[in-house]
Amino acid sequence: MRAISLPPVAYGSTAVRPGWADLPAGLRNALAARLGGPPAAVRVAAGGFTSGFAAVLTGPDGERVFVKAAALHGQRHLVDWYAHEAAILARLPAGLPVPRPRWALTESGWYALALDAIDGYTPALPWAPAELDAALATYAEVAAALADPPAQLAALPLPRLADLARDDILWWGEVAAGREPLPEQAAGAPLAELVALESRLPGYADAAPGLAHGDLRVDNLLIDSGGRAWLCDWPWLCHGPAWFDLAGLLLTAYASGLDADAAFAGHPAVAGAPADALDVTLAALAGYYLTGAAAEPSTASPHLRAHQRWSGEQALSWLAERRGWS
Repeated sequence: MRAISLPPVAYGSTAVRPGWADLPAGLRNALAARLGGPPAAVRVAAGGFTSGFAAVLTGPDGERVFVKAAALHGQRHLVDWYAHEAAILARLPAGLPVPRPRWALTESGWYALALDAIDGYTPALPWAPAELDAALATYAEVAAALADPPAQLAALPLPRLADLARDDILWWGEVAAGREPLPEQAAGAPLAELVALESRLPGYADAAPGLAHGDLRVDNLLIDSGGRAWLCDWPWLCHGPAWFDLAGLLLTAYASGLDADAAFAGHPAVAGAPADALDVTLAALAGYYLTGAAAEPSTASPHLRAHQRWSGEQALSWLAERRGWS
């Protein structure tokens, strides 16, 4: 049995966020007014890799909402992400296990978005098989709904995974050209094969219909009391294949010592995928994460680079195992 590998910091402990008291008084008052009074409880989210405010607020009557907030100046990228996510969530097909937007407001130089508060927990690693099964079942449901998305959702200004790959994901070609250093983890890997594999991703993504979540990770999932998985954090929705999402999620299944190959091959999202879709995705993710890990420390989360390095190592190890590299 393969050894289990855990991330250097648990996914539920990666964030450094402002607390309730750190928000401007005007924003706190505006939020309290929407809640019907000052919150009786504030539970700040400890996971994630951004520095925006994110917390479950419980109003004086017990109503709970999940609020994301960021400053218009200094965190404008977060404001744009939150507003874009609200537009996406409002247009997703009905019945999917996703949080829905409640309201939004701008006050004291901040933007705040309130979503349904899902009563659930983030799965811990290594994966419990039942929780992974729940996550895979939810993604099968989501992928089926996004294979032929409603017109109002597809009409949003969504990026194409093929373009994102060309601009931001494909890195082994940069390494081979000498424009990026070779990550030490790839010292024994066949670079030409990595370049050839990742270079197929844009064409595969362009040919695939439907939409992909774009950021399917364990820390973007919640398991409710009934055992159902809910998929959160939607600002990266893009035109692209569901199997790309699936491979990214299963990095943690591979690291958990589970049969990630079988989980990928047997999932409905893989129907119609190219035979080497998993290898192509693993090559691209390995290069993306390992080169990202070598960048300057992140101001959003002190744990981002370590998590990128760990994720890249899992992708490269899984790919090497599949390809028979020594």
